[in-house]
Amino acid sequence: MLPPETIIAIADELAAAERDRAMVPRLTLRHPEMTVEDSYAVQNEWRRRGVEAGRRLVGRKIGLTSKVMQVATGITEPDYGAIFDDMVFENGSVIEHARFSNVRIEVELAFVLGAPIVGPNATIFDVLRATEYVVPALEILSSRIEMPGRTIVDTISDNAAMGGMVHGGNPTAVDAVDLRWVSALLYRNETIEETGVAAAVLNHPANGVVWLANKLAQHGDRLEAGEIVLAGSFTRPMWVHPGDSVLADYGPMGTISCRFV
Repeated sequence: MLPPETIIAIADELAAAERDRAMVPRLTLRHPEMTVEDSYAVQNEWRRRGVEAGRRLVGRKIGLTSKVMQVATGITEPDYGAIFDDMVFENGSVIEHARFSNVRIEVELAFVLGAPIVGPNATIFDVLRATEYVVPALEILSSRIEMPGRTIVDTISDNAAMGGMVHGGNPTAVDAVDLRWVSALLYRNETIEETGVAAAVLNHPANGVVWLANKLAQHGDRLEAGEIVLAGSFTRPMWVHPGDSVLADYGPMGTISCRFV
């Protein structure tokens, strides 16, 4: 692994980029020996500082769980990041675009947990039993590392490009709907830009949460009751700009909207 002082220096860079709404040069270009474990060490240092500064951890995001996202990024394995309370927006929010870098939107399902999920041998049945309800969600991607040539090591270090999330629609019990067939229409400025079906996430969106629970166990961590888990996008990321309005229509599960200024 990289020396601890290098991990801290990289976390310093990323914290400054988040604060200054800027980007840093690609990490793997400057540290070609950097591993996935190094990148999670950077992310954990960033998260530790957030908690120390008074930010409240409310959940996790899973990224790169669908073929469309892997093709869009050129990265072929999932990753995860942290969600703090100040990253969560209500349905219909007006959001400052300049708060983020390289701003894109993804369509997801959020699993709200009523019980812990403990790896390393968690199954889809454990996830469904532990889930209090699922709710439509949009993820706001924000990349603080330059994008061309990124690898999963860069992305993980950058908290899996997590910027924020918007939740809305109708909270739904997992046995009240066939989660594989949940679909969404994603509009930008009243024009459909993307459509998708939740089965694109590892054949069942709950499988994203299974992957996360078992991956966290490798790092001595687990999912807790009350956490929100963004299970992964089932559309390609959609670029948004100041002045854009966004609406996602999940049919019977309702709609989510937001506007960027």
